[in-house]
Amino acid sequence: MSPPILRTRRLVLRALSVDDAAALHPMYADVEANHWGSYPPHTTLEETRDRLKNSVSDAHWRAWAVTMKGDDTAIGTVACYEKRQGKVSEVGYSLCREYWGRGIAKEAVVAMVDLLFAEGQRRVFADTDPDNVASIALVEGLGFTREARLRAEWETHIGVRDSLIFGMLADEWRARRAALPRVESVTPQRSVARSRAARR
Repeated sequence: MSPPILRTRRLVLRALSVDDAAALHPMYADVEANHWGSYPPHTTLEETRDRLKNSVSDAHWRAWAVTMKGDDTAIGTVACYEKRQGKVSEVGYSLCREYWGRGIAKEAVVAMVDLLFAEGQRRVFADTDPDNVASIALVEGLGFTREARLRAEWETHIGVRDSLIFGMLADEWRARRAALPRVESVTPQRSVARSRAARR
């Protein structure tokens, strides 16, 4: 099932597609942006296509392309993995370099977390490298609580790394929600997908 379209003040989050590979390849090829991730930077567009194919075909993940209103070009991604069905989800996020520092990733993550708690999740968490300063700042800025450090948790392209786990509970999110970016609407993907196809 395609994820719903989420709209915020500046953004439209719609289902990620393999067709987004060319737009997102600079993000996946960015050495700095991918340093703390599980995989090395991509060197070819085909690597990016393969990664997006895996993302959109994995039934355990829901993945959105982040776009600016009025422009359907993907500038980043947000995704969630349901660890415990209907109750606990992990979230992930990435953004093209030219859009860093503008609060766009925060706005996109807020929209996704809003949806997860509206669907009845009790807990949302993020797993980040202890040295990924930007990622840590994002989740801490949203009010996530640092819950654990898992030692030697991941084998990545830079070696075995620890993980920091940051969590948010539904009642905590409700208490913080007024201070965070507003989500304007949630629309089933299929109805908007038809209108996008009609514009091609």
